[in-house]
Amino acid sequence: MVGIDLTGRNVLITGGASGIGKASAKSFAASGARVAVTDIDRDGIQETVRGLGNEHFAIDGDISNKNDVDKIIKAAGEALGNIDILINSAGVSDVIMSTVDQEVETWQRIIDINLTGTFNITKLFIKDMVKKRYGKIINISSVSGLMGNPGQVNYSSSKAALGGFTKSLAKELGSRNINVNSIAPGFIDTDMTEFLDHEAKESLKKDIPLNRLGNTDDISELAFFLASDQAQYITGQTISVDGGLFMH
Repeated sequence: MVGIDLTGRNVLITGGASGIGKASAKSFAASGARVAVTDIDRDGIQETVRGLGNEHFAIDGDISNKNDVDKIIKAAGEALGNIDILINSAGVSDVIMSTVDQEVETWQRIIDINLTGTFNITKLFIKDMVKKRYGKIINISSVSGLMGNPGQVNYSSSKAALGGFTKSLAKELGSRNINVNSIAPGFIDTDMTEFLDHEAKESLKKDIPLNRLGNTDDISELAFFLASDQAQYITGQTISVDGGLFMH
C-alpha cells in the first residue's frame, strides 16, 4: 500500500502457506517488515518465503496443538525477536453438511483450529506487546460468522466467536496501545472456494452487489492498513470485505 512503511516491524502470519496468509506475507515483506509465516503445510510456507526475499522465515506447526504452539513461539523469537504485528489467518472449513449429520469430532476440529488455535497463538504474544506498549493483532474471520451459512454451523460458529474474541481483547489491551481488529472476508477466490463449480460461483455473484468474488489482495491490503500507524484509532472492529454481500 502506497505511503506505508513498516521497516523495523516484525510480523508473524499464521496460515501463511496459501490464500490470504500468503498474500499478506507479500504485502508486509514489500513494505520493509520482517516476516515469519507458520502453517501445517511445510512445503507451502517454504514456497511463500522463497517469494519474499531475504530475512523472512518459515515455521511449520499446528496452532491447535499446544506443543507445536510452544515451538512456533520459540522459533519466532529466535528468528525475529519480539513480534509487533500478529495476523491470525490460519483457518479451515469443511464440506457443507447439515447439523443433524455433523459429528462432534467434525465440530471440534473446526473450533480447535479456527478459534482455540487463534487463542493459543495470541495469548503467548500479548505479554511482550504489553511490555512494549505496542502491538497490532488482526484476526481473519468470515462473513459466514456474521450472517450464517446453511451447512456450516461449525465454521460459522467459530468465525462468529472471533468477533467476540476481538472485541473483548481490544477492550483489555487498548490502554496498552495495542489494537485488535478483525476482517470478515466474503467469498474470496482461494483454495477454500475451489470446491465450488463454475455454476455455483456464477450463482453466488448474483447476490454480491459488486458482481464478483474477492481476491486475496482485497483482504491483505486491509490487513496491511490496520497493522500500520495510520489505523491507530481503529480497534475492536470487525470489517466486512465482501463486495456488499452482507450489509449491516
